[in-house]
Amino acid sequence: MSMLRFFKEKHIWIIPVYTVFYLVSFYWLEQRDINQFHLIHTPLDDVIPFLPIFIIPYLLWFGYIAAVVAYFALFNKNVKEYWQLMATLGVGMTVFLIISWLYPNMQQLRPVLDGTNGFWTGLVANLYAVDTNTNIFPSIHVFNSIAVCIAIFECKTLKNHKGIKTGCFVLSVLIVLSTMFLKQHSLVDVICAMLLNGLCYILFNTSFLLKRYMRLKEYLQNRREVQASDDIKRML
Repeated sequence: MSMLRFFKEKHIWIIPVYTVFYLVSFYWLEQRDINQFHLIHTPLDDVIPFLPIFIIPYLLWFGYIAAVVAYFALFNKNVKEYWQLMATLGVGMTVFLIISWLYPNMQQLRPVLDGTNGFWTGLVANLYAVDTNTNIFPSIHVFNSIAVCIAIFECKTLKNHKGIKTGCFVLSVLIVLSTMFLKQHSLVDVICAMLLNGLCYILFNTSFLLKRYMRLKEYLQNRREVQASDDIKRML
């Protein structure tokens, strides 16, 4: 595959365009004037401890997602795998925006921090200052981490790179845990993000849509053949 065809089939311009769309939409959601939010909480949330050291994997998420997307966009020549990942991320993040718009939500799990209780706690306090406790359902940190981990595990080019797969799996698990240990998300946000990811996997990674497209195509082709046969009979 030539490099020109490689980039043409992937339509890489979609990545920056959607990124801008998502960031603008999320900023608007965070800034809009809402008087009433739906509180997301379970009793198990109160049992989960606050562990500020998990700010490390939480912040690594940004580089992790960017690195995997860049790999599939620029280096992995399997166009199908690229579109599976892009479709999963796009659908998941768009569903999150729609839910946040129709169902304003928030959590009240965060401890009061003054930033003087240690380095890691100070970083968490800074995170709290720039990231509100609203629009949390489902967790995009969790959804995207699982999505890119699955993409790495199913990538044919990386099938023999056990070290990369192990590293991605461990980091993804730590990121998922960090959302709860930092009191950024409720257990409900995490579970629903996993369920949404499972749905996207069925749609894009198991040829679910492709099989139904082929069946529809075959059905329409048969209809056209029957119609053509009927027209010939009428002409005779």
